[in-house]
Amino acid sequence: MSSDKGFELIREFERSTDPIPAFNDDGVRSVLEDISKIYQENYAHAITFNETGDRKFLPLVMYRHNLIKRQKRCVLAYLANRLYRLKRLRWHVGPILPPEIKACINEPESVWFNKYSRILAEYMASIHDGYGLNLTNDIKPPKSLYIEVRCLTDYGKFELESGEIILLKKNSQHYLPKLQCEQLIRQGILQHIT
Repeated sequence: MSSDKGFELIREFERSTDPIPAFNDDGVRSVLEDISKIYQENYAHAITFNETGDRKFLPLVMYRHNLIKRQKRCVLAYLANRLYRLKRLRWHVGPILPPEIKACINEPESVWFNKYSRILAEYMASIHDGYGLNLTNDIKPPKSLYIEVRCLTDYGKFELESGEIILLKKNSQHYLPKLQCEQLIRQGILQHIT
């Protein structure tokens, strides 16, 4: 009766190896058009059922109604999973998305990401009597306060909280405080040497 466009939308999203694949506008639009078409067909048969009381259309009306609900759930699951990935990116990449990821999200997702980042920043600033606490620093609990890192690019000068300035050149190795270099690790400038 109808192709399973909603399930294909989710399957395509889950198979993607990108951090967040480009928004499938055509796929979502196709599912919504399919829902509208099924609704119109169902509405005509429901009116006939209400007027005549003929029960021969009842199983078809119920089937179509369940099909509409399934397609809606598929679209909502697609959108919710996109937001879940955006939320994960906020914790791992930070408040500013890289250009290649920004190109894959649509305007409402961008607005949602900015609002989520703002709310998270306000919450982190309110912790510990207004001193703030950056919850995104330690995704995993640290085993030690200092870690050994290798610089993957020529970054230049990097100032530690102690005031010490370190020159980060490609392939140089340093023993640095974990909290101060974790953001550079996430950005791909430093690599943690285990």
